[in-house]
Amino acid sequence: MNTPLAPVLQGLTIVEFEGLGPGPLAGRWLAQHGATVIALVRPGPAAVADQLGGSGPSPLREGKRIEPVNLKTPEGLARARDLIASADALIEGNRPGVMERLGLGPADCAALNPRLVYGRMTGWGQSGPLAAAAGHDMNYIALTGLMGLAARPGQLPQVPPTVLGDAAGALGLAFGITAGVLAARTTGQGRVVDAAITDVVAMLGGLVHWIHGGGQIAAGAPSPFHDSPFYDAYACADGGVVTLGALEPPFYALLLSRLGLGDVDPAAQYDVSTWPALKARFTALFASQPRAHWCALLEGTDVCFAPVLGLEEALDHPHHQARGTFTRDAQGRISAAAAPRFAPLAPAASSPST
Repeated sequence: MNTPLAPVLQGLTIVEFEGLGPGPLAGRWLAQHGATVIALVRPGPAAVADQLGGSGPSPLREGKRIEPVNLKTPEGLARARDLIASADALIEGNRPGVMERLGLGPADCAALNPRLVYGRMTGWGQSGPLAAAAGHDMNYIALTGLMGLAARPGQLPQVPPTVLGDAAGALGLAFGITAGVLAARTTGQGRVVDAAITDVVAMLGGLVHWIHGGGQIAAGAPSPFHDSPFYDAYACADGGVVTLGALEPPFYALLLSRLGLGDVDPAAQYDVSTWPALKARFTALFASQPRAHWCALLEGTDVCFAPVLGLEEALDHPHHQARGTFTRDAQGRISAAAAPRFAPLAPAASSPST
């Protein structure tokens, strides 16, 4: 019988100064993987959070220990310092200088706990001309140059709200804290994690920068993304939408075969002069049948296909059902399972028969 694995971050203690968005999300992920996260929250209602998420319990507090603490009082500051003294890491998402003015900056905390990993979650980072300015997810992505890649001719670029910027920043912070704790346990020295959303999103563009270096995302030049017929989203007869991503020649050849386009030469996949006419042909073809038809024909094959699902639809998709990706509580709130997942490196030895 396999013994259940202990959570990978069990034994890690993190003090989170609750903010909005990516900082609490990073704390939630760490808690989902076994860390003890103590969230210090401002007493009283959270007006912005309530407006965005409603009056129910916040999923970003799930798995955390919640303590109301007023940092403007001596008692609140003393409580925060006591927790920091024995913690492995700290999360804060204030503008640069706020924690220092409270007497809880990195230097103050180093005196309490020299092994502390001090996680700072901001949009613009701790330095630079924009460091003190307000901003949100869309602004940070726009500045990295990556939002512009979502623009189609004659249309404004759009990105899913709070996903690419806030969530990527949270993931970067969670990685930074985990890596920092590993280093502190080896060296005895804590460090500051400057997790700027703009930095993390820019780093996520590594593949884009590589492709740009090959001249395929240059200004004014046709790009495999959006301009090609084989990497795009297409409307269906019933108003549904499907996506194709057949960048590799074998996948493209299979796509043409599945679609019955035997007259199209798969070897000419990257002949950009053929793209406009072929994209128009793809557009008309997908518009001729409902989404379910294309799912039955293409889903699960190597043509690189997926339907565009709404949040409600995604819960019921067989792949997510099989993996237990989503859950819904009694009030209908959707939650995603912890990721990544962990399994034993080798199966447990069988017990000897008696």
